[in-house]
Amino acid sequence: MPADLAVLGLGHTGLSLAQAATATGIGVIGYDPDPEAVADIAAGRVPPGSLAAADLRRMLSCGFRATSDPAVLGRVRTAVICAPTPPGEDHALDLSAVAAAARALAPHLRPHTTVVLESPVYPGTTDGFLRPLLEAHGLRAGRDFHLAYSPGRLDPGNRAVHFATTPKVVGGATPACTEAAAAFYGRLTERVVRARGIREAETVKLLETNYRHVNIAFANEMAVFCHDLGVDLWDVIRCAETKPFGFQAFRPGPGVGGPAHPLDPNAAPHFTPPAHPRLPGHPLRMVELAAEVNGRMPRYVVQRAAALLNEHGKSLRGARVLLLGVTYKADLADQQGAPAREIATRLLELGAQLCYHDPYVPQWRVMDRPVPRTDSLWEAAAEADLTLLLQHHRTYDLQGLAVKAQLLLDTRGATPAGAAARL
Repeated sequence: MPADLAVLGLGHTGLSLAQAATATGIGVIGYDPDPEAVADIAAGRVPPGSLAAADLRRMLSCGFRATSDPAVLGRVRTAVICAPTPPGEDHALDLSAVAAAARALAPHLRPHTTVVLESPVYPGTTDGFLRPLLEAHGLRAGRDFHLAYSPGRLDPGNRAVHFATTPKVVGGATPACTEAAAAFYGRLTERVVRARGIREAETVKLLETNYRHVNIAFANEMAVFCHDLGVDLWDVIRCAETKPFGFQAFRPGPGVGGPAHPLDPNAAPHFTPPAHPRLPGHPLRMVELAAEVNGRMPRYVVQRAAALLNEHGKSLRGARVLLLGVTYKADLADQQGAPAREIATRLLELGAQLCYHDPYVPQWRVMDRPVPRTDSLWEAAAEADLTLLLQHHRTYDLQGLAVKAQLLLDTRGATPAGAAARL
């Protein structure tokens, strides 16, 4: 099958796009510079937290293929960069994978190709960072090839949300670039929303991502506040979400994980888009504060665990602690950014004896050493001094566990009221 589309970056975003395109009959090739990752995909092995293995096998049977050879990128009409942009040590997004994808694509770029960036980035990145890399071999965006940005919109594990029914936002370097990107995505989704330009489309991602983090931070602050007051926050949320306007329920937890990190444009590298040479003059204080609040939650969970043990005459040092669910989201194998690792680290540093259970994680290491995995969940809960629910996977019978466990601290508000201590 001839390739119509190249997807650069084969994580969850890239594979989901490739799946949607393959399902509509588009010839798709996936590019990743790592030969081992390509070999895994060719063998039907998917990265944790991405597609189901059956979905990948179906894609392969329909002609999808992965490669680490950049030469194939010169034979496609559309190239979408879905490279990861994790935060670096300075908390700014690491754009090195985007740069590597652009450098692989640029020498093979042909006139009239449509190039779209989907990776989470700061406003100004497509024009100020990606565009010069793509133009290094002579072609010019807006004149020789189309350049656009489209924020990725995925909700991993949510079976009610599908690529085809989720509106796709696109913004191009020129109106013609926007239309070229819209024509491509129009083959995959029922609705395409045109932004005024690239920076507007990039800022959509900033707004959507930070909206989630800021509201979770507020819910986390309310959790601490309500605990100190002796108020059941989970009952407060249950009542508040009956309001039919002006309120959307967010729930607290032990931290915020996943691939979508808070985006503060003031942490951006010092590149400026050609048509917009100004950097923001005002920091996004709400985003900074949200990151600070959410970053405190693992420490707060450990404090609550120690206090709960102390109330029952036990010390955290030497206590047997069972951690339930170490992934960032329920019913997924993805551990990216999951607060469980920091919580486990703090517990170990304070002298606790850990074991864990997660149906999606067969092996788990913390502080460079393996954490014992229990197969007999009921027995482990009965033997542990404290069971700590960090992620509510559907397979967990929490009512039964609440009866079996000596002490149960529920950080997700999933147990029946009064059955366990809740965050």
